[in-house]
Amino acid sequence: MSGPLPGVLDEPGRADARARELREQIDRHNLLYYVLDAPEIDDAAYDRLFAELQAIEAKYPDLINTDSPTQRVGARAAQGFAEIRHRMPMLSLANAFDEDEVRAFDRRVREGLGLGEDDAPVQYNAELKYDGLAVTLSYENGRFVRGATRGDGEVGEDITANLRTIKAIPMRLLGEPPSSVDVRGEVLMYRADFEDLNRRQQEAGEKIFVNPRNAAAGSLRQLDPAITAARRLRFLAYGVGDDGDWHPTRQSALLDRLRAFGFPVGSPRRVVAGPQGLFAFYAEIQACRASLPFDIDGVVYKVDDRSAQARLGHVARAPRFALAHKFPAEEAITRLLDIEIQVGRTGALTPVARLEPVFVGGTTVSNATLHNEDEIRRKDIRVGDQVVVRRAGDVIPQVLRVLTDRRPADSPLPVFMMPDHCPVCGAATERDETEAVWRCVGGLSCPAQRKRAILHFVQRRALDIEGLGEKLVDQLVDRDLVSSPADLYSLDLATLVSLPRMAEKSAGNVLAAIEAARGKPLSRFLFGLGIAHVGEEVARILAAHFGSLATLMEADWDALMAEKSERQKENARRRQAGEPMLVVPLEGIGPEIAASVAHFFAEPRNRGIIAALERQGVLADAPASAPAPEPAAAGALAGRTFVLTGSLPDLTREQAAEMIRAAGGQVSSSVSRRTDYVVAGESAGSKLTKAQQLGITILDADGLRAMLAQNPDSAQSMHPTEQ
Repeated sequence: MSGPLPGVLDEPGRADARARELREQIDRHNLLYYVLDAPEIDDAAYDRLFAELQAIEAKYPDLINTDSPTQRVGARAAQGFAEIRHRMPMLSLANAFDEDEVRAFDRRVREGLGLGEDDAPVQYNAELKYDGLAVTLSYENGRFVRGATRGDGEVGEDITANLRTIKAIPMRLLGEPPSSVDVRGEVLMYRADFEDLNRRQQEAGEKIFVNPRNAAAGSLRQLDPAITAARRLRFLAYGVGDDGDWHPTRQSALLDRLRAFGFPVGSPRRVVAGPQGLFAFYAEIQACRASLPFDIDGVVYKVDDRSAQARLGHVARAPRFALAHKFPAEEAITRLLDIEIQVGRTGALTPVARLEPVFVGGTTVSNATLHNEDEIRRKDIRVGDQVVVRRAGDVIPQVLRVLTDRRPADSPLPVFMMPDHCPVCGAATERDETEAVWRCVGGLSCPAQRKRAILHFVQRRALDIEGLGEKLVDQLVDRDLVSSPADLYSLDLATLVSLPRMAEKSAGNVLAAIEAARGKPLSRFLFGLGIAHVGEEVARILAAHFGSLATLMEADWDALMAEKSERQKENARRRQAGEPMLVVPLEGIGPEIAASVAHFFAEPRNRGIIAALERQGVLADAPASAPAPEPAAAGALAGRTFVLTGSLPDLTREQAAEMIRAAGGQVSSSVSRRTDYVVAGESAGSKLTKAQQLGITILDADGLRAMLAQNPDSAQSMHPTEQ
């Protein structure tokens, strides 16, 4: 039958009843096909039902509702995708690559639940780890209302129209669903559908996708839902975010209920006990991985008891109750054709392997990272070698090892040497003894570093030039309008307006922002220069110590490091004797940072750009002379190093850091054996754990207040909210 039953189109009552019947039939066949994997009719019969419903709705538009299968393809998005804030964050999973890491996970779970050795093993729901795109689907009163990508975990993109085209996603939930629920799952493409898509793309002369995941991601982010609908995407549910008034007690029961609601849920999956059960499931799935219709890159273990999940909670951006156990990366053999050098923003030289193209890990690989010179030496990698390539975590291609037995005996391959000059700008390259990385000292003048250097210079935490984003900087550099940060201050309205998509008002705003970025403090200026190892805190220390750029540029770093070492030794003696501590100059700056700063300012081209910036008035006027560090104790916290973690009541961590510095203390971003105190507030994370392991003194906000009370200048501002 190719159309509606006789008389249906002529009688509105019969048309309404038949449309309802057709919608129920089509929804049922979608359930049989996508969820139960038990289709009862072929594609042609399904298409006839769909065509009949379309004909009825075309004759009677008032009968159309948003749940109708014919309405899965919506209107084209006008301006990209809007943002959606997730009602509950979409967290990532911690990864494990071997059995020891899985055992450690199980041990942490047991400790977190207070279980002893005599208690029963933890029950886990073991599931597949899909290689697709994570999404969240929101349902209100059983109806699909919106859907979004993971995004950054807090905010995703609204792709509701595209998700509606995926027939595996129910528009209405079956049974008695909760009044509100966010269902989490993965959008993916089956291998057979991927191959069919690429065949059609090739015939049409269009782009060929490298693997099903890329095809699914590209299809899901089309601005035209019709394009998404033409590509056969699937959906597999694996959990919930906000479950509203529905609170399933177990992960396994949750998945069973999602399936009853009409969602496809991946299999095999099962509840297992303890590490041995996890390992058995892992081995089973690894053995049948190739026979699955879709790609997976591992399995996922979740504590089955959801009340136990809640007790375990989360750390950083990952749950403590779940773990992704990844499969070993796929490997392949190919030939190393060449080793090329890439130069990064900070001048780091990275050797990259150019390979004979080889298919590995679901994609064709022609380049792979070699990391650094030490790694090349350790593996004895030489151009011309046959090498084993793998995709670490199925993502980053790398050379695993060399097949030395395949080297030609009569023609030795030359040993690779890192270049002594930058392949881009010709400046000298140097390697610090404390690290494995070679660097170009060309800095701001090196073209390879230019775009990233300029973007770093204009960012909010540096010179804060609003409007100079990546696209605009690309245009300015590509057209040779800007070759260094100093050139930004010579731009004019006519130049900016001549650029594509740059209106006069926007250009004026950029120029105003550039003009406002003059007279900046030394610390922000130094951070903006992008010197290797000089972050915001190091820049602040340098600015506070030297007081002026001229003094810093002419510093004798050998003498400074020697003085610092002597004071540290003296403080070690004073600490044992209970005597007042000396102020240690440049606390937090070691030989590696000192060498980086010295090399940067020794490069003539860098000094030339800095001189041009000074002529533009970018830097605030320096004091007449740089302040010299005090030789004796200054403040109650002199010589002490603090690390702040978590949220402190009544003040921000930035405010607390300034108060500590005002009392003569130092603030570090990482915990080490040189740390004296860790100030831990609410939701303190791994820094607190490390401090406890190292036996470092832990302070709360009151403890910090007590120490700062000994320093009047700091204590006065301990309650900024009360001023």
